Amino acid sequence: MSHDPSQSGRLKKAPEGFLNREGIRTVMEEAKAGRRDFVRKAFATAFAGSAAASAIAQVKSEGDPNILNLPEHSIGLGQAVATDGYGKPSKYEANVQRRPSPGLTQTVQASVSFAPLQSLFGIVTPSGLHFERHHQGWWDIDPSKHRLMVNGSDDKLLKRPLVFTMDELMRLPSVSRFHFIECGANTGMEWGNVAVPTCQYTHGMLSCSEFTGVPLRVLFELCGVDYKRARYVLAEGADGSSMTRTVPMELVESGEVIVAYGQNGEMLRPEQGYPLRLVVPGVQGVSWVKYLRRLEVGDQPYGTKDETIHYIDLMPGGLHRQYTSTQECKSVVTTPSGGQVLLDKGYYQVSGLAWSGRGKVKRVDVTTDGGRNWRVARLQDPVMSKCLTRFTLDWRWDGKPAFLQSRAMDESGYVQPSTRQLRAVRGTRSIYHNNAIQSWLVEESGEVRNVQLT
Repeated sequence: MSHDPSQSGRLKKAPEGFLNREGIRTVMEEAKAGRRDFVRKAFATAFAGSAAASAIAQVKSEGDPNILNLPEHSIGLGQAVATDGYGKPSKYEANVQRRPSPGLTQTVQASVSFAPLQSLFGIVTPSGLHFERHHQGWWDIDPSKHRLMVNGSDDKLLKRPLVFTMDELMRLPSVSRFHFIECGANTGMEWGNVAVPTCQYTHGMLSCSEFTGVPLRVLFELCGVDYKRARYVLAEGADGSSMTRTVPMELVESGEVIVAYGQNGEMLRPEQGYPLRLVVPGVQGVSWVKYLRRLEVGDQPYGTKDETIHYIDLMPGGLHRQYTSTQECKSVVTTPSGGQVLLDKGYYQVSGLAWSGRGKVKRVDVTTDGGRNWRVARLQDPVMSKCLTRFTLDWRWDGKPAFLQSRAMDESGYVQPSTRQLRAVRGTRSIYHNNAIQSWLVEESGEVRNVQLT
């Protein structure tokens, strides 16, 4: 679809940080009582308060003072080079931040922060905006004192238990690969009903980075692991929660699993597990153990607390599923999305993200009428395995109500399900692994809301 720039629609950004600490506590109390009105009211208040400041005055180019008068930055000297040894975003982008959960925060240490997906471009999440999930808070660990131990549950599973320093690990052959990481609870608040207003809170436990490190297979070969007997790996973190997860050995044998020290061209950030973390592409983020200090090979799953009590799927019949770690094919429209406002009719570029834990995204369809008609979206290069893929679609808004959805398909042939299809199998009592199609309603006023279509 070709478009005239003068006929392009304008978009007002979603309000950021519409809940303070007191509000978050209220949300938790409301949620326990089965109510969500406080979230909706708080969001509406923030939205109304930002309207005047966000309004854009339409001026004819011949009378625009921003064109007729030279600004200060065009006639004077700028700031000195390298005033900040580590660069920072513009002060005009200060509101683009990861934000704590409005309902999942039990303590300030065992909490979640959400990436602002609606404000990002391409597929790479800046390290400073990468989502966080912590079970005991984050640490800035001295790398000179950090150690990684590799051992077996018995002597027959590997020949040589070894301990590695960071210097020793960083001397080994390395790889750098782009992968998404998604918390198993991403979109979990949407199982029962619409719970939160913006894309940041519905899907923001998702990020994508270039990770650098040593393939775990290299370390196991140095230790002489017996792959016929050792079929599972226990990964253990060094933080106070002693996070431990079982990883199937076939993932290690594929060469995909990385013991990573680098992220986006620099060392890991402390919030992301500095100085060492496990990268398990396509698998839910809890298995990407941060502050990695030990790897043990065994002949059966370990059944740790975060595999038997948490990160399980409660099924409609009362049973629960375990070890459902693969993140199934999923997508979300990030623009236009909840909390944004279409300021006038005309051309818009619908944009969003798609991903699959089983490989590459093959196709994304987009609908603007709630699923009556679907159009094939463009996939932006590069399209990589177990990595975010950016999609776009040309759309001309006529000012009438519209329902925006995206539906992804991966190279295995798996198609992202609707909310109705997923609930038919999983019910509504789950917390984890919600990969249903997301719906956004564009109202006649231009306001975009989070809705669920039945």
